[in-house]
Amino acid sequence: MSTATMPPRMRPLSSRRSAILSVLDVGTSKIVCLIARLQPIEPSEMLRGRTHRCRILGIGHQRSRGIKSGTVVDMEAAEGAIRLAVDAAERMAGVQVQSVIVNNTGGRLSSQFFDAKIAVGGHAVSDSEVHRVLEACHAHTVPGRIVLHSLPTGFSLGSASDIRDPRGLIGDELGAAMHVLSCDSGAASNLMLAIERCHLSIEAMVATPYASGLSALVDDEAELGTAIIDIGGGTTSVGVFAGGNLTHADAFSVGGRHVTSDLARGLNIPLADAERLKTLHGTCLSAASDDRETIAVTQVGEDGDHATHLPKSQLTRIIKPRVEEILELVRDRLQSAGFPAHSGRRIVLTGGASQLAGLSDAAKRILSGQVRIGRPLGIQGLPESAKGPAFSAAVGLLVYPQVSGIEHFRPVGSKMLREPTNDNYMARVGRWLKDSF
Repeated sequence: MSTATMPPRMRPLSSRRSAILSVLDVGTSKIVCLIARLQPIEPSEMLRGRTHRCRILGIGHQRSRGIKSGTVVDMEAAEGAIRLAVDAAERMAGVQVQSVIVNNTGGRLSSQFFDAKIAVGGHAVSDSEVHRVLEACHAHTVPGRIVLHSLPTGFSLGSASDIRDPRGLIGDELGAAMHVLSCDSGAASNLMLAIERCHLSIEAMVATPYASGLSALVDDEAELGTAIIDIGGGTTSVGVFAGGNLTHADAFSVGGRHVTSDLARGLNIPLADAERLKTLHGTCLSAASDDRETIAVTQVGEDGDHATHLPKSQLTRIIKPRVEEILELVRDRLQSAGFPAHSGRRIVLTGGASQLAGLSDAAKRILSGQVRIGRPLGIQGLPESAKGPAFSAAVGLLVYPQVSGIEHFRPVGSKMLREPTNDNYMARVGRWLKDSF
């Protein structure tokens, strides 16, 4: 399948087989390669979608280059950074990577919803009719966009709606609803080209908010309704989960690096020093002691660099407006998509920039909900430095093959995962309906 048309589709991982997976998290601030062994496990009540236990064999972590706002802007630089991250993971794991699952944040992620109905003639609904109605939903095309995910969200039969598994039920008309998540074709094609130039094939491309949700949400959160907000270096992406499904996704090009740039300009200091100050002393909550507490900085002047001491309150006055802007953008975009703020909403913050002190309190105030920091769940072998929210999307890419069977795609042949030849598309749809509902 040509990278100019759409990313390849992946065979779901057999619940009875072990496998070694390689994933690549390509972000604006960092590139991470994980190599993991997945072994079958008994179903878990907390993480019900998981069919395998993940153990990390190798990890490669590299400062990102050639990536801006989640999209490739310098092919040579991006290729070099990807090669370094993959090489480090290969050496640690003692495994040669040939194909990867990769995430995508750039390219204006957007959600669309389609529905369709077919006649079933008053008899029991079969697998083939489920397949036909999902095909009818997926018949819509969006010019200039690449479909990343096509997720069935529910069925109807006659006047009965909100049916999770229609097979075996009797009715005259079967309906289905589908959530289609897409991005700009140019952004996806350039990312795939950068990876292919490293002599790697691509198993699947996963939207970052979907991957973060698969990694950081427990089962009840995905079922009852939760907004996951992944604040990265150059982008902020949002995913809404309800009824166990991803029901909305969005992204915009403002993130943690914008806070760093604001500090560099506002304090007249180098970007590297601004990043260090943000990490060590940055907060978006004002305190009475901030005017008395001073921080040493090296400012750049006409007569050379010179050290000075600034009150901590000056940092907060620069950081706070940008953080509030990010959270207000999230609130406004959720509201325009039909998800108005309410006090009972569950909000999970992930991504490297979510670790900024005071961010949870600011999110609780602006987004009106119950807020927690999300970290990768159900993973073994991660070093302490990789157990934080910055690695949620990377770990979610390891979870994705365990749930990819719910998507309405006929997968192409996979070089990494093989299933028995009699496990066809309708068998996977049937297994998803049985396991999920």
